[in-house]
Amino acid sequence: MERRLLVVDDEASIVNAIAYAFRREGYRVETAFDGEEALAKAADFRPHVIVLDVMMPKLNGYDVCRRLENRKGVGIILLTVKNDIVDKVLGLELGADDYMTKPFDLRELTARVKALMRRVEKLAEAAEPADVIALGDVRIGVKQRSLHVRGEAVELTPKEFDLAALLLGHPDRVYTREELLELVWGMEYAGGTRTVDIHIQRLRKKLGDTRQELLQTVYGVGYKASGERP
Repeated sequence: MERRLLVVDDEASIVNAIAYAFRREGYRVETAFDGEEALAKAADFRPHVIVLDVMMPKLNGYDVCRRLENRKGVGIILLTVKNDIVDKVLGLELGADDYMTKPFDLRELTARVKALMRRVEKLAEAAEPADVIALGDVRIGVKQRSLHVRGEAVELTPKEFDLAALLLGHPDRVYTREELLELVWGMEYAGGTRTVDIHIQRLRKKLGDTRQELLQTVYGVGYKASGERP
């Protein structure tokens, strides 16, 4: 998934620093310097996460939160010089997901944006599953948590099924090992990315010799399901 970030602040130095940091991380970044421009950019750019200053000309950050269209699926981190609990509560009630007080550490903001981006991705994944996923002669019944190859049931562990459903449900989408660990095992799991490799090996074996290429290694990155449908 292409990660899109909108950075909104009336201080150019702050906007430029945040934008530079995330472009280096591979994000697509757009910037805005007041509330009206933020709404226009959000409508066209459709960001996954918005870093949004509260005190801005034309429209403040709270007004932007109120007027945002298609708010569902967009994460918001508010920035402000205020440190009053009332301001924090107001921002959260208006739909913000997180809150940071200026001055802030760019490393902490980066970590919070990444964490929020993962949450947005998880919600997108959860909102999209089809009842049946089919690639070639492999069929997954999402609600039934079943997988069949050429009509024959394949017995999977819960994590093997979750991993297969995620990859096969998004063919040609490349996932890093870290993303798979996050999305399938959750943030609390401390087993390391080797766990992902082991489960991929087991899945390939269970799919059988003729279907092992369905789960492809993207060297130096992670894994994907082949979108080809033989």
